Formats: sequence, structure tokens, C-alpha cells
Amino acid sequence: MPVRVVLAEDGVLLREGLAGLLDRFGFEVAATAGDAGGLREAVAAHDPDLVVTDIRMPPGFTDEGLRVAAALRKERPGLAVVALSQYVELSYAADLLDSGDGRRVGYLLKDRIVDVAEFADTLRRVVAGGTVIDPKVVGQLLRRRRDPLERLSPREREVLALIAEGHSNSAIARRLVLTETTVGKHVGAVFAKLDLPPAEDVHRRVLAVLAYLRSQPSWTSAQE
Repeated sequence: MPVRVVLAEDGVLLREGLAGLLDRFGFEVAATAGDAGGLREAVAAHDPDLVVTDIRMPPGFTDEGLRVAAALRKERPGLAVVALSQYVELSYAADLLDSGDGRRVGYLLKDRIVDVAEFADTLRRVVAGGTVIDPKVVGQLLRRRRDPLERLSPREREVLALIAEGHSNSAIARRLVLTETTVGKHVGAVFAKLDLPPAEDVHRRVLAVLAYLRSQPSWTSAQE
């Protein structure tokens, strides 16, 4: 069965372009919306597997799309959401990850989506339970104050950054040219140093991402 998608984007050309792209890669675009109210109505009417939404939408062009997405995830715990942003906005990424159980969410920067096949694969990973954050957002987080991440070695921080981008242990091993066993040891060390309790591995990976988001002194926005 194809993944059913509701797409929310106020720009007509971008909305239609994304709808066509998703259709080409085997997704079923059940509905599109141009504002936050339309997004909520479309989800209620079509019960999608995935919402792809812009963060800034009419009428205020602040965080309307994000607020509706977070509310929908509270109402529908299994709903996957991928938010698209023009800027690196750390507070928005944190708010999205804090919604629901922190799984089935993605935060991507529009101008860094250059490979449509990779974008489609990212959407499928999120629907399957993954958590994906744009590497540029991860980079900003790692450049800021790291407590409690200061206990992590440089390699462990590198591994944690790749976890935050949604990569599996095997994918991390390929990226860093390490064995999967070695990556597993680094991941275990990250969990231990962040004092994460024994739990399902996927859940602890989400908690690790949230740990360094919450290590920031405040949920202020940052833009580049």
C-alpha cells in the first residue's frame, strides 16, 4: 500500500511541485493545503500516514504549521510528520521532537533538499518510525554549549550527530569507515554517558537526540 500523504505549503508552485514529486516516487497525495486550518481539515478528512508541512504558514507566517502538526501528533500518536523550514530554527526542531514520543518526525531545510530520491527515502524512514534532523541543524547544536554532552568524546559526538540525522548503526559505520560492532560500542557509550535508562534501542536513540537539544540554555531560535 502506498503511503498516504497530506501536504501543506502556502506557495502554490512549491506545493504542486512537491505533490508531483511525491506521486512520482509512489506516494499517494490524499490532499494538499495552503494554510494551517486547511491542514487540520485535510488530516481529519483523509486520515493520512504522513504530513509534510511548511512551518511558517498563513495567516501569521510564524509557526502555524508546526503548532498544528504538534497538535495532530497528540491527537493521532501514529501520525508521521516532516516539517520543512527555510531557516535553522532550533526551538522549532525541539518542539517537533518533543511532540508525541519523538519518533516518526523529521525537520528538513528546504534549500538543502537537492536529491529528490534521498528526500523520498527520508520520508519513508520517518513513516517507518525514524527521526531525521537536517545536518545543518545538528551542526548548530554541536557548536553551542554541550553540557551534558561534554562527557562525550569527539567520536561519540560524531556518532550522536549521525543518529540525530536518522542513520542506522550500519549506515553510520559506512559513513565513518568503521565496523558495525565498533559503532555499536560508541552508541552504547553515548547512552551510558547521557544516563539513559535501559529501554528499546530506538527509544533510547530518540532520547539521546532530545538530550542534546535540551542541553541548550534556552529554546531560542537561530538563523543562518
